[in-house]
Amino acid sequence: MGKIIAVANQKGGVGKTTTSINLGASLAAAKRRVLLIDLDPQGNATMGSGVDKRSLERSSYDVLMGEATVAEVAVAVEHSGYSLLPANSDLTGAEVALLEEIGREMRLRQALRPVRDSYDYLIIDCPPALNMLTVNALVAADSVMIPMQCEYYALEGLSALLETVEKIRTLLNPSLRVEGLLRTMYDPRNNLSTQVSQQLVKHFGNKVYSTVIPRNVRLAEAPSHGLPALLYDRNSSGALAYLALAGEILRRDGAHLKAAKA
Repeated sequence: MGKIIAVANQKGGVGKTTTSINLGASLAAAKRRVLLIDLDPQGNATMGSGVDKRSLERSSYDVLMGEATVAEVAVAVEHSGYSLLPANSDLTGAEVALLEEIGREMRLRQALRPVRDSYDYLIIDCPPALNMLTVNALVAADSVMIPMQCEYYALEGLSALLETVEKIRTLLNPSLRVEGLLRTMYDPRNNLSTQVSQQLVKHFGNKVYSTVIPRNVRLAEAPSHGLPALLYDRNSSGALAYLALAGEILRRDGAHLKAAKA
């Protein structure tokens, strides 16, 4: 059964989409079957995967509204090695329409159930808000990955997100857990970055990934070419960091599986 990871943070510009695309491509490079789910009306993960959001006939909106299945809407992103459930601005309408629906928080979970065994990892790129779309992602997910910059306000936003995760776990998804905290856009020359990074490790221990994603021009350029950094510049520090993150996740999951069998 595939593992569903929601990449979430209500603060914008922390690297959610960059992480979703590059982690998906890195796991695919490690021969894992990956589905990337774009749940952001901005459609950045769709465009960053080289799929034109403006020409979509169907999107994740249709899946959430029960008008199409994941299998019918997902497209293969052959150069990156993963499948994509694309999104565009239609998703904004889902936010309103779902408010009147019964079981609105469970829509994505139910939609993913038939295809879950077809993938090893299902990665959900969430919008930068704690709205109904993000709630759907957290209810569907096994775990949540939180990308964050090492700056003062990031810690403030983190506590609000963790409260939301706890509420979802209590009310709707008892198996939800924090997959890990990912330090992004990291600059070791910045004293504040170093201090916040140390605070994170002190408070959250091994929930903080050892892998740190650096500030990297290649990572910023790659989406405009519709490519993950791995294909845009394989030797860039950004591409290597996401390969390391994929390796760290695979090792953790392998250790958990071994412990469960024991």
